[in-house]
Amino acid sequence: MSQKTSNEMWGGRFASGPAAVMEEINASIDFDKRLYAEDIDGSKAHAAMLAEQGIISAEDARTLQDGLETVRAEIAEGRFAFSRQREDIHMNIEARLAELVGPAAGRLHTARSRNDQVALDFRLHVKKALQALDGALVDFMTALVDKAEAHADTVMPGFTHLQVAQPVTFGHHCLAYVEMAARDLLRCRDALERLDESPLGAAALAGTGFPIDRHMTAQALGFREPTRNSLDSVSDRDFALEFLSVAAICATHLSRLAEEIVIWSTPQFGFVRLSDAFSTGSSIMPQKRNPDAAELVRAKPGRINGALISLLTVMKGLPLTYSKDMQEDKEQVFDAIDSLFLALAAATGMVRDLTPNVDAMRKAAGHGYSTATDLADFLVRELGMPFREAHHVTGRAVALAEERGVGLEDLPLETLRSLEPRITDAVYGVLGVDASVASRKSFGGTAPENVRRQVGYWRDRLARESGSGRG
Repeated sequence: MSQKTSNEMWGGRFASGPAAVMEEINASIDFDKRLYAEDIDGSKAHAAMLAEQGIISAEDARTLQDGLETVRAEIAEGRFAFSRQREDIHMNIEARLAELVGPAAGRLHTARSRNDQVALDFRLHVKKALQALDGALVDFMTALVDKAEAHADTVMPGFTHLQVAQPVTFGHHCLAYVEMAARDLLRCRDALERLDESPLGAAALAGTGFPIDRHMTAQALGFREPTRNSLDSVSDRDFALEFLSVAAICATHLSRLAEEIVIWSTPQFGFVRLSDAFSTGSSIMPQKRNPDAAELVRAKPGRINGALISLLTVMKGLPLTYSKDMQEDKEQVFDAIDSLFLALAAATGMVRDLTPNVDAMRKAAGHGYSTATDLADFLVRELGMPFREAHHVTGRAVALAEERGVGLEDLPLETLRSLEPRITDAVYGVLGVDASVASRKSFGGTAPENVRRQVGYWRDRLARESGSGRG
């Protein structure tokens, strides 16, 4: 490829020189137009406060409020003409407001700066995302609890190192993800608590000499209180970093579940079946059912983790206060919001949709001598044998079963007595997978009665907490 052709392909858009390059790198309207509702809400609250404090007239405030609502309608209905020459959402709205209401528009920016304006808009947007995440997590947890209740008795293998370890129940397995999601929910609400301060009124960086009432605007916008330091107010992006951290951990949990669904839905496992709603076919292999939704959920943490590292890298070297670098904070967060909510919706749908293959799970639960620990526990509990000795006897029993190609429960009593004469036929009560899971009654264990008890606990907790973090 010639240098000329290369320049035409990659540099042609900047043919007019430095001005075109500056417009391209400086403009943020292509992505920050997403903040239009927050920008208008902030401006309306600011205008009302200015009038209340006697900084602008009540008439001007009413004119501004009406004009801002007109702009909101134009944007919402797709009738607004965004301009890259006006750089960002703030200047686009202000310019259109001036066209609609005239000189009064010039008074709206009294006692504020684009620095506190963008900090407010972005904070409001992330707050809404966290509130919506709260509800989405509750829905996800509810789907898992429903599935756990339906399969409290369904036996499946529990794994370590992806090797069959001990029998568990599918209900217990589902509740493990409820625990993860509950921690995500707490992190979400914890992040909301720290975010809930309004930066509006910090102005460019030092506050303002106008007699503004920051508590009034904070209350009007639904914040607990205003921020307490003007320098930090315009330069803080911890709230965005915290959201990305919450999102990254939550997406990791979703990815782990998605990976299990991918594995479980293979013919080799055959533990679950997804409907056509969450599967696709192959373009050339008609027999294939691909768990594409699960695979895409598994991939989403790559984008979200990348967003977190990207913003951490942007922020790590910035001196106080605002720098234009911080314009690079939004695209990653917006993408992470979209990716997380899509993954969470898909995971919730798959949990509700999937059909466990109870027979396949039960059959697999007995593979690999998964009740060997139950035999060792029996020797300790019933015969008073030290655990290390019981472990040794059990190992010999497993070796005999492997040699004969049978399960532990199929070994004759005389064979077991050849290893330990005190063993009685009561041992067969612990060697089956049902007996094994039923015996795991310790708090947090997999016994079906425990699963039902935990289902009840989570139903009560979700009923109490549902919606408490969304207001």
